[in-house]
Amino acid sequence: MSATTEARAGSAPDLRPGTLGTADIAFFVVSAAAPLTVMAGVAPIAIVLGGIGAPAGYLLAGVTLAIFAVGFTTMSRNVRSGGAFYAYITRGLGKPVGMGAALLAMIGYNGMEIGVYGLLGTATADTAHALWGIDIPWLPVSLAGLLLIWWGGFRSIDFGAKVLGVLLLAETGILLLLAAGVLIKGGQGGIGLDSFAPGHVLVPGTAAVLAFAFSAFTGFESTVIYRREARDPARTIPRATYIAVGFLGLFYAFIVWTVIPAFGDEAVVAAATDDPGGLFFAAITTYVGGWAADLMHVFIVTSILASLLAFHNAINRYGLALSEEGVLPTALAKVHPRHRSPHVAGIAQTVLGAAVVLGFAAAGADPYTQLLLWVNTPGMIGLMALMLLAAVAVPCYFRGIGHGEGRMRTVVAPVTAAVLLVVAIWLVVSKVALFTGASPAVNTVLVALVPAVFLLGIALALWLRRSRPEVYAGFATEPNE
Repeated sequence: MSATTEARAGSAPDLRPGTLGTADIAFFVVSAAAPLTVMAGVAPIAIVLGGIGAPAGYLLAGVTLAIFAVGFTTMSRNVRSGGAFYAYITRGLGKPVGMGAALLAMIGYNGMEIGVYGLLGTATADTAHALWGIDIPWLPVSLAGLLLIWWGGFRSIDFGAKVLGVLLLAETGILLLLAAGVLIKGGQGGIGLDSFAPGHVLVPGTAAVLAFAFSAFTGFESTVIYRREARDPARTIPRATYIAVGFLGLFYAFIVWTVIPAFGDEAVVAAATDDPGGLFFAAITTYVGGWAADLMHVFIVTSILASLLAFHNAINRYGLALSEEGVLPTALAKVHPRHRSPHVAGIAQTVLGAAVVLGFAAAGADPYTQLLLWVNTPGMIGLMALMLLAAVAVPCYFRGIGHGEGRMRTVVAPVTAAVLLVVAIWLVVSKVALFTGASPAVNTVLVALVPAVFLLGIALALWLRRSRPEVYAGFATEPNE
């Protein structure tokens, strides 16, 4: 009997069903995006590249992903497998493509998480220097972060949801405080809507802004991973998905829009160019106070921790699903009898993260420009490719079954999303040097990892079909199959 069958038959502990509501799942996926880190760390670069029209880029990215969410959430009502993304793709495009998608999901989510440990080390060191004038090495901080995130993932999923809820309120609250200060005081020359005027949006730098904007939403699609622990998943998951993408799109655009008048239309690009990392701190010091800037330093660290915990939980659930199906070692399918967490998968993910972090440290790599950017980039592209495959899978799946869904949800929206995602991936790949700051050779390797992993997954599926047909037959099946 497989691990999946045993768990669902009641002879082994399973994940805790009916635990997560809409708000809980939304906290997980919005936290993964790390709004404060994205705004303070990345938005200034978007302003440098796109000028005062940068806020519109976040809205356009949000609209694209909202269109994707239409077909995506429709699929979630019809496919109940714990494999989420790769299960959807398997239903529409077949098991070999689905297996390729499963490996893409693993490299995508692992890449998005593990690289961030480098950011955790540097951000904590920066905070310690800014607040107390002390210098601390990044590696011990990153290793301590690995242990802390492992412990958070080891605990029950409702514990994680509560922690993320508090941390998310802190990081969004400090950004709203900055926005309120600018709006109340009127900025440097008044508040206007020039950022959304076509003359400021349709500029050469908009393509680069869109590339950064799409990367800022990474993780919103992970709502479906929590299906087995959601209350009324047919309703909870679509609601959480729309809330996450809607909130992120509007919130990002609003915050960037308010930062522009904090310096003035003419001066903001120069300020962001001179000190991109200090732009938000300078603004909140001017319009709220130095104490708020100190809080922002602290909340950036907690924002990073929240993102790490959210991705860690998502990775563990993908690992659990693949091990239950026999693709990964079955030991990873064990669920903790008390906390009902995939604790063995969590240990494996933590060991992998430690190995990567220590490997980069041993090589003398920079924790930000190399560990973070080089590991995150293929992860980000991999997740975007995963979304594209899912969008293509939706009409293929519904064409082959009887259903009561409308054509807008099953054909028009997913096809439109697929076209827009092709453009988004092209933008990111064409501007990859902006993300990595690396040589053309390094960038080629980072981008090539994504199709290489996908093809490896297809090859694995063909091998399983020939050598382990029972595993191939059970891949991405529904619970009642």
